[in-house]
Amino acid sequence: MKKMTINQGTSAVLASLALLAAGSAQALESGSTPAYPNGSESFLMGAVPPPGFYSLLYVSSYSANRLNDSQGNNLNVPGFRIRANAIAARFAWVPGVKVGDGDLVLHTIVPLLNISARTPGGSQTRTGVGDVTVGGAVGFHHSPNFHTAFGVDWHLDTGSWSQSNIVNLGNNHKAIEPIFAFSYIDPKGLNADMRVGYSFNQKNKATGYRSGDDFHFDYSVGWGLGPKWVLGVGGYYYQQVKNDRQGGVELASSKTRAMSIGPALKYDSGTGWIFTVKWEKEFAVRNKTQGSALQIKAILPF
Repeated sequence: MKKMTINQGTSAVLASLALLAAGSAQALESGSTPAYPNGSESFLMGAVPPPGFYSLLYVSSYSANRLNDSQGNNLNVPGFRIRANAIAARFAWVPGVKVGDGDLVLHTIVPLLNISARTPGGSQTRTGVGDVTVGGAVGFHHSPNFHTAFGVDWHLDTGSWSQSNIVNLGNNHKAIEPIFAFSYIDPKGLNADMRVGYSFNQKNKATGYRSGDDFHFDYSVGWGLGPKWVLGVGGYYYQQVKNDRQGGVELASSKTRAMSIGPALKYDSGTGWIFTVKWEKEFAVRNKTQGSALQIKAILPF
């Protein structure tokens, strides 16, 4: 990662750290963010539904006034502020095709973003479609309570990007992310979910910059209060495994790390409509903005 001095050039780097799809921000390349929007998932991460078409709506609102260095210290950037709001539509199709003992599921995610950033070097607000994700997975139902899924997501470079922007709607690079998820569901007991991913980030061909690969997981743990309600906590863990590289040269101390936790709630109507809501606060943050996010997920069967 480039040295964080506050001048006209690096202020654009700092302000470009908004997470575009769902609620966080990373100090990677200028205008670059994690391919997967950390913290966006909640309960029911690993449970593939019966055959049919499904729509999921993710709504997030992230805000931060603090940017940390590689040691986790506040850089105290004067007037620094990030606000990122997103509505992401996810369309899933379970065609009823068996892969071994599992069920095939295909999906795509299209995020609509509104991001504003303020730095000593200027301010900018942009609205538009971000990077689209397409993917597939195979889900297994081991018991009425325990479910798992294995898959791969492809994060495309469809969002607009310019090196001169303070705020970008896309990363201008692709990423491939193998994933594993599980859900344990008990209407009157323990509910536990996790979605684990590893992102292989590709090079930004316009700049020759390659953000380091990263490991991450979203989690939720709660207790069922009957057939409709689950109350618990949730959040995410993110660790950049490799340093960034530019022109084939590794940039020392460029790895990003962050964690979050906060209260989480799930409501199941019993008729296929399911809603989750979570508020999460970030901590133990390095090379990244530190803030909080409100995350809402709605599962809406056709």
